[in-house]
Amino acid sequence: MRQRRQKHAEASRAVVGYVRVSTEEQASTGVSLAAQEARIGAYCAAMSLDGVSIVADRGASAKSLERPALRTLLDRVRAGSVATVVVLKLDRLTRSVRDLADLLDLFAKHEVALVSVSEHLDTSSAAGRLVLNVMGTVSQWEREAIGERTATALAHKRIVRTAYSPTPFGYTRDGNALVPSPAEQDALAEAIRMDRAGASFREIGRMLTDRRVQPKRGGSIWYASSVRSMLRSRIVTETA
Repeated sequence: MRQRRQKHAEASRAVVGYVRVSTEEQASTGVSLAAQEARIGAYCAAMSLDGVSIVADRGASAKSLERPALRTLLDRVRAGSVATVVVLKLDRLTRSVRDLADLLDLFAKHEVALVSVSEHLDTSSAAGRLVLNVMGTVSQWEREAIGERTATALAHKRIVRTAYSPTPFGYTRDGNALVPSPAEQDALAEAIRMDRAGASFREIGRMLTDRRVQPKRGGSIWYASSVRSMLRSRIVTETA
């Protein structure tokens, strides 16, 4: 009798397809949403997953999990009424490794399988869970590697005095090259000296204002926030 009740409870839990597009234009045309729904429907039919329902977030970014349809779906997961969540690709659900890990923990807690049609993943099996964890680890590595490469490239640009952001105080531009400005470099040197001697940003700003040194963003008055931004510039701190 107990086993019969358990099987009935499992059978009553739903299969839910989740689809998402990130822009209002995609949502209004419906092409991308329709394509996702069709692929999910075909997969569920092939795998004998009956009664699939579709929930959609239209014009919603994957940067966070704060999306109306996804919140509703997760509430249903917590309530125990969902057996399987099907997506066309994992990036429809989330682009964040951390958020994916949280979702997998939630699904595991409530015995919900996550299926990705395009990536041929199904966490109802041990192999599927292994592949998904490996993919998450590789994605995290890729993101950190990109960050390291970017940091190295920016450090090189600072060393060779190549512009990659608004022109810092103390320099002018010659194309993409940063060229020291003698007048600004003198003022910068005095500001650095005062900073190291313990002067406040407000005091340094008063000195620069009195010397009629013009901030890079225009105006004639140096505020404490402007002084702090100038003195904490990576170019300044790495060459001072």
